[in-house]
Amino acid sequence: MGAIFRRELKAYFTSPIAYIFIAVFYIYTSTFFISYNIGYSTTDMSVVFSNAFTIMMILLPLLTMRLFTEEKRQRTDQCLLTAPVNLFSIVMGKFFAALCIFMCAMAVYVLFVITLLALAGNVAWATIIGNFIALLLLGASFISIGIFVSAMTENQVVAAILSFIIIMIFYLIDMLAGNVKAEWLRNIMASLGFYTRYYEFSTGIFNMSSLLFFLSAVFIFNFLTVRVLEKRRWD
Repeated sequence: MGAIFRRELKAYFTSPIAYIFIAVFYIYTSTFFISYNIGYSTTDMSVVFSNAFTIMMILLPLLTMRLFTEEKRQRTDQCLLTAPVNLFSIVMGKFFAALCIFMCAMAVYVLFVITLLALAGNVAWATIIGNFIALLLLGASFISIGIFVSAMTENQVVAAILSFIIIMIFYLIDMLAGNVKAEWLRNIMASLGFYTRYYEFSTGIFNMSSLLFFLSAVFIFNFLTVRVLEKRRWD
């Protein structure tokens, strides 16, 4: 896993992907921080954190779209699949490389907190810590979805679009649940929504069921990616 992680991390930083991803994330979040926190002289960062959900839906599929499709384009996927390496290690190496890039982007919030401490002297630590946990869990979930789709397709653009659609479905599903008449189906749809669970963390509410939900999403999609690779290996 370590070798795959280092290889993918190097690939990110030897191409424009990591730099563009981090720069766009910094610009987007900084715009909300300056206009809201600095503009209104408030230490409440919930607006800055909650608006990150939108940009993550767009950027993370672009970050993950190349992870397996690039292997197919360069014809290195067969070497990877036939190597005496555990498939789970391959998937997790790529997963943690993408997660590392995302955490580099998340570092901008540390600068925001330092700025607020310098200006106001205090911040709502419970809300900030809750938001950090929420962002990390949400990002990990989106990345695992993107890796799964990347393993299923051979085109980077298709992988990015499909990943965005799946993420959008998880974003909208609890909102659409209100229009469903069958109570059992409505409850299932509501329980699968990403935004409601993310919003709980962003307001400083720590819910163990939401924590387990995001961790389960990461596990399930990474497990499905391993199964896809196993099928291709035997084929």
